[in-house]
Amino acid sequence: MSESSLHHPWLTLAGPEAGDLLTLTPQRAGWAYCGLRVIRLEPGELRRFATGEEEFFVLPLAGGLTLEVGPIAQPTTTEARFALTGRASTFDRVSDFAYVGRDSNVTMVSAHGAEVALPSAVCERRLAPKYGPAEDVPIELRGAGPATRQINAFGVPGAWDHADKLIGVELITPPGNWSSYPPHKHDASAPCPVVNEEIYFYKIAGHDQVSHSREGFGYHRTYTAPEHEIAGLAALDEFIEVRDGDLVTVPYGYHGPCVAAPGYPMYYLNVMAGPAADRSMAFCDDPAHGWVRDSWSAMEPDPRCPVTTHEGRRDGRRAEPMRA
Repeated sequence: MSESSLHHPWLTLAGPEAGDLLTLTPQRAGWAYCGLRVIRLEPGELRRFATGEEEFFVLPLAGGLTLEVGPIAQPTTTEARFALTGRASTFDRVSDFAYVGRDSNVTMVSAHGAEVALPSAVCERRLAPKYGPAEDVPIELRGAGPATRQINAFGVPGAWDHADKLIGVELITPPGNWSSYPPHKHDASAPCPVVNEEIYFYKIAGHDQVSHSREGFGYHRTYTAPEHEIAGLAALDEFIEVRDGDLVTVPYGYHGPCVAAPGYPMYYLNVMAGPAADRSMAFCDDPAHGWVRDSWSAMEPDPRCPVTTHEGRRDGRRAEPMRA
């Protein structure tokens, strides 16, 4: 596999502060809207940041935390305080989360330590902070047979409408299964109705099926077709090995499949945003492979899905909870 400009292995986007495990701004990505930060909070450590022109989700990947939010225009005012229970890992349970709007000051602290994802999008309207309970996150199954995967639709239109531009969704793919399949696109090429930038942030579980580990791996595909050349978009042809903590940007083009290696569950956090006035996840399948969807009607879903709920794993594997 050749070197990819879309692939950012774990810790290659670290900094600028200690504990900043990943910092992808729109400027660093070379586009206009989407961003993602992953921060490690040491026990008792206070972290403060200003949202500026971006809105954020605060999503625990491991551990729990509390946060306070206030408007930048009134620095001594606290609008909201949330305690996020979180989880031991992304393969442990569906997590609660919070939304914080642009032009806000945010303070985070974790009593026992945490790893926190901060998906973001440049936006126009400032919305009030809001808490998202884990039990309210819709869990969906997509696909069938070896293409079955779990969707945690925590921040998608229809399930979570309290955002201006930002869309966030989690996927869990059991070992050996395929997701983001058939390959699809949402870009400026015909006949797409919506343009979205997209981030794939991967977590891979080790042999215990729960703990994050770089021993396992999976694969990610992104490519273009003749309609992209017609739209003036440069050719892409990427086949990327991904491990725990790796990030892949999708500025345009068909993306998928994402394949979990046998033995190793795959999680990814999708972050999306674009120029449309209304948030939308509309997409177009690659016409060469779209027929596969119809074949699923004759197949049963993989019984391993859903892997998790807000109460924990369905297979009985339990990880020690981390308290905020």
